[in-house]
Amino acid sequence: MIKPLSDRVLIKMLEAEETTKSGIILAASKEKPEIAKVIAVGPGAIIEGKTIPMEVKVDDKVIIAKYAGTEVKYEGENYIIVRQDEILAI
Repeated sequence: MIKPLSDRVLIKMLEAEETTKSGIILAASKEKPEIAKVIAVGPGAIIEGKTIPMEVKVDDKVIIAKYAGTEVKYEGENYIIVRQDEILAI
């Protein structure tokens, strides 16, 4: 498995919802979904000799900036590696 370094996070994008809670079917969107699941987390950034702890953990669902991170393919799966500061919310 890929192990992120420093303040980086390995995420896998979640599929966009195709229906609303009330059952309305939505048109397929070509936009990149912005919600992802955290797969692996680095140990945290080191600033002035101190490790800054990570705010996210494995299995968190996060919202990322639209074009954030670096896409990687590993064992047939697509992942994105982002810095923690590119994550907008948990």
